[in-house]
Amino acid sequence: MPMTDQTPEASADVSLAQQAADLIDARIADLSQPKQLSLKALAGDLGTSATHLQKAFTRAVGISPWDYGAERRAQAFRARLKTEPSVTEAIYAAGYGSASRVYEQSGFLLGMSPASYAKFGQGAEISFDVVASPLGRLLVAATEVGLCFLAFGDDDGALVSEVQAEFKHAAQINRDEAGLRAVLEDVIEHLETGRLPSRSLRLDVQGTAFQRRVWQALLAIPSGGVLSYAELGLEMGMPAGQRAVAKGCATNKVSLLIPCHRIVRSDGALGGYRWGVKRKQRLLAMESARIGAKGA
Repeated sequence: MPMTDQTPEASADVSLAQQAADLIDARIADLSQPKQLSLKALAGDLGTSATHLQKAFTRAVGISPWDYGAERRAQAFRARLKTEPSVTEAIYAAGYGSASRVYEQSGFLLGMSPASYAKFGQGAEISFDVVASPLGRLLVAATEVGLCFLAFGDDDGALVSEVQAEFKHAAQINRDEAGLRAVLEDVIEHLETGRLPSRSLRLDVQGTAFQRRVWQALLAIPSGGVLSYAELGLEMGMPAGQRAVAKGCATNKVSLLIPCHRIVRSDGALGGYRWGVKRKQRLLAMESARIGAKGA
């Protein structure tokens, strides 16, 4: 998590947080010590107090050591679900002490039941449609809960392949022009005019506590504005968390509505964008032009 121009205090926080993260990762991999993720145990092994470790880690990473450990263990669990013969064996292989803990947290950690996640979301019913937009072809996909995926492209077939890859083994992925008409109209109007989507447009996006913090910070960037990853980290109160913030942005599956396009490089260059730098450039230009028109 290195950054330039850090204060000595920030550098010390980053160093301690990195040591703690490495220790947590090692403990999760070592299933013979499943209880050694407690803050007290970690602090003791690192030669510091639990209070200092909690504050330093949170300042550097943006989440607590417990949250980090929970997310890393959840990642291990998701990986184990793909390889272990049963959900129960995956639970214990990932270091959980009981099955109930996983099922209590499954909505937060997975966004679906563990058994369903093990089969790449088997059982989900997803509808989609593809239409023309100012930025090329636009695909939206939704569950019965809300919009779960948004993509831009030049070829309808490629976009359909994107959503099929994103939701492998769903019970069904069907085109539904009529059912998604209102959603698409809302998204297109937002794209063309900047009007905030209606309250009836719900999202069904799953993420960890930290990812959701990043997405909320992205939503706070006003139309026409841009921030660098470092600046977004500062806004979130974690000046040393540039890399973690970047990863949080990269997990965004509804990239127009959660505006990761408003993140640029520290030198002002546009940086990358999943749907192409030219689209990012045009999107930012459209937003800037609207702000200019309002001020004229």
